[in-house]
Amino acid sequence: MQWSNLGLARWRFEKGLHDLGDGVYAWLQPDGGWGWSNAGLIADGGQSLLVDTLFDLPLTREMLAAMGDAEPAAAQIDTLVNTHADADHCNGNQLVEGAEIIASQAAAEELAKIDPAQMRALLQSYEGDDSATGRFVRSAFGSFDFEGLRPAPPTRSFAERELELKVGDKRVLLYQVGPAHTRGDVLVHLPAEGVVYTGDIMFVEGTPIIWTGPVQNWIDACQRICDLQPAAVVPGHGPITDSRGAQAMGAYLSYVRDEARQRYEGGMPAAEAARDIPLGEFAGWRNPERLAVNVRTLYREFGGGGDAAGGLGSREILAQMAELADLAGSQ
Repeated sequence: MQWSNLGLARWRFEKGLHDLGDGVYAWLQPDGGWGWSNAGLIADGGQSLLVDTLFDLPLTREMLAAMGDAEPAAAQIDTLVNTHADADHCNGNQLVEGAEIIASQAAAEELAKIDPAQMRALLQSYEGDDSATGRFVRSAFGSFDFEGLRPAPPTRSFAERELELKVGDKRVLLYQVGPAHTRGDVLVHLPAEGVVYTGDIMFVEGTPIIWTGPVQNWIDACQRICDLQPAAVVPGHGPITDSRGAQAMGAYLSYVRDEARQRYEGGMPAAEAARDIPLGEFAGWRNPERLAVNVRTLYREFGGGGDAAGGLGSREILAQMAELADLAGSQ
């Protein structure tokens, strides 16, 4: 099966607020690549819940204004759920001051260690750098405005595998499925409406990035989404999909795990393995360079520990991704 064209036609992949029905919305940001994340809104009975903020303050302000125009209850967000600790899902938190901010305990611990100014510092460190890495960093992150960011950490965290919330009469279930993409990934499920917001457990037609693992947890999370039989799935990046998107994500992760395992057992270094693995049916997905991180994380898992991929602050990882991005662009 070719894992492409997974978006649901009735919701075009266009920037802005998409009405999923009955006070449930998705905010989409094409093209879904680096930093262009999605978010969600649930409103009922004069109450509102926001699923994630965006990578910078201007983007988050634009989204909140559109939500407030669509739903009076969203003029003042009551509750914000951060699906995980990545900056493109949390950097706008300060704009919902007064809201209860909820995250898993693991995500809250990660957020406590993150400086929102780090992305500005990363861009500044490559300013004027005409190397492949410098060009890659500016291409990936140069469109965002990282000025004025300050920490706005969760005010409530939970360690349980499941937490139930109410928004008016709507039942909202939070499922903790990490560690996977990050340490504290959470799915947001509206069982009556058949909608799931996945955070970065799902990238639709885009290459996922395995910062933490273990990969089997992520594969299991994809299966859990399928088991919910949702009518609509709002991924962390990419168009609105359904169970097919979760199947595709699980298929990619399984494929890369198996290919990386063969090369690990053959003694091939991780960087070489990332260049060697053919992407096959996933070759058309955005950001194939993330394979460099994925293989490194899988090698660490195969070896029973060791250093993590190092995040976007790792010059080695950035250089490897820049090399793969150039290779993909030349093909």
